[in-house]
Amino acid sequence: MCGIVGYTGPREAGPVLLDGLRRLEYRGYDSAGIALVTESGELFVEKRAGKVAVLTEALGDKPPRAGIGLGHTRWATHGRPSDLNAHPHTDCTGRITVVHNGIVENFRELRDELVAGGHTLKSETDTEVVAHLVEDAYKGDLADAVRAALGRLEGAYALVVMHRDEPERLVGARLNAPLIVGVGEGESFLASDAAAIVAYTKRVVFLDDGDVADLTPGMFTITDRAGTVVDRPIDIIPWSAEAAEKGGYAHFMLKEIHEQPDALTAAMTGRLRGESVCLEELDPIRERLAGIDRVEMIACGTAYYASLVGAALFQEWLGIPARSTVASEFRYSPPPIDSRTLVVAVSQSGETADTIAAARLAGDRGAVVVAVTNTVGSAITRESHASVFLQAGPEVAVAATKTFVTQVATLVMLAADVAHQFKRLSAEKERELVAALRRLPKQAERTIELAGPIEEIAARYADAAGFMYIGRSFGYPAALEGALKIKEISYLHAEGYAAGELKHGPISLLDADVPLVAVATRSAVYDKLISNLMEGKARDARVLAVATEGDTQIERLATDVCWVPDTLEPLSTILAVIPLQLFAYYVAVKRGRDVDQPRNLAKSVTVE
Repeated sequence: MCGIVGYTGPREAGPVLLDGLRRLEYRGYDSAGIALVTESGELFVEKRAGKVAVLTEALGDKPPRAGIGLGHTRWATHGRPSDLNAHPHTDCTGRITVVHNGIVENFRELRDELVAGGHTLKSETDTEVVAHLVEDAYKGDLADAVRAALGRLEGAYALVVMHRDEPERLVGARLNAPLIVGVGEGESFLASDAAAIVAYTKRVVFLDDGDVADLTPGMFTITDRAGTVVDRPIDIIPWSAEAAEKGGYAHFMLKEIHEQPDALTAAMTGRLRGESVCLEELDPIRERLAGIDRVEMIACGTAYYASLVGAALFQEWLGIPARSTVASEFRYSPPPIDSRTLVVAVSQSGETADTIAAARLAGDRGAVVVAVTNTVGSAITRESHASVFLQAGPEVAVAATKTFVTQVATLVMLAADVAHQFKRLSAEKERELVAALRRLPKQAERTIELAGPIEEIAARYADAAGFMYIGRSFGYPAALEGALKIKEISYLHAEGYAAGELKHGPISLLDADVPLVAVATRSAVYDKLISNLMEGKARDARVLAVATEGDTQIERLATDVCWVPDTLEPLSTILAVIPLQLFAYYVAVKRGRDVDQPRNLAKSVTVE
């Protein structure tokens, strides 16, 4: 995943681009660059390996004056991070420049063809071929040339192209990677994420796959790749630029952990009516939902762990088979899928390549597909028959926090809504669930309050050789997510296991240097979990437990305890993960890690 921003209008483009790149840096930070058509008509390009700050330093006091330009912050796929491989890339003439997010799958074939035709390509990237394809196709109209070049590309792309000889014009295009148009007063923007431009305009157009956007100051035209004009609506971004700022916290991740009570409130807004759960987003597919006899959940990473909760509830409440599958494996060994299958595709960004591909396969085979995402207008919504949005607001830190808890809450409500439709969820159980959901935001606040000692606890564990996380039932997804958080941001090895599996091999890792982290909240399998905890304690492992307030037994067994309020077992995942997020955060800080932008990771993975 990479960050893209483009601008044409009356402002100085350089500062707009740099501001946008700083806001997009969570999407990639291996290298960064900008290109401008200066007031004197020259094409100016500056790019550097490293973060945006390195680029800013290279630019000195400020970039040259220009009213148009494009910028890019990279997460490397083809070619190592370097000044040469950084975007933007130019053609042989030095007039055309391009930035790109995605992968050109046939770039080797195209590169060989271009070199044989006399082109000189300088970088190791797949992107550079795009600039040269546009060069070959250019006959005086940039949009026409871009459309011609797109016909040669295979793979995924969001790209923006600029020509020195058309000094007010930007052309963008997307296929399986996000790109939006920002509509300003006498100015126009292109960006891979609204965060880059929301300080300048909240009016945006979400491009569809195959769209080509032709921008001049204050005007835009969208066509398909054949050049036929298509109509796309203007949407209003519902959050402010300030929502993407740290707000006084040391890191975005810490800020977003503390935003979780509000995020949970937003996720439930309009979906709890009286004593029932009702998701209006499902209304257009109610008839199809009535005929389902199986549920398949597809997701990756954190979203996959959240989907484990959803699958368990669909199966328990509906009484039909339900399971969760890692989306990257789903296509290569797909289960039987037909019109009676409900497929729920979970993706924070809505642009996760593996999940999109799996959802597309499910749709092609006749399944009813529901997307659960945080991003309106994202690609996953166009592969789905209905979309349920998390409503969590922007999440800047690479490591997911508030999007995980809202994914779990949203999947709980989704399962409850469908179970209500099936008449499989009794009025009493639904009433109890709704009451517990309404309490959840305050309980999340309480959990954060109870976590006051966790910074001190984390300091005692920061030198551990690794961690073993365990949980049972709804505690198991929390254990998996807790282990992932430690791995992502502290770079310590951690394993997440179903607690009953501990004695089937992983227990050999436990000793005084490898602590056991146990999700031991109140549940039907609490006694079983305590037995597993004792197995670890007997191996001299320190035990950090996440437990329910009032549990007197756990205090005698664990080395340290993080407390959470009591809630319904299906909702315990949400509260249990909060202290695990904070624990991972403070361990990473203690170890001096880059918490918001951990190495080798990007916020959204738009390539396979």
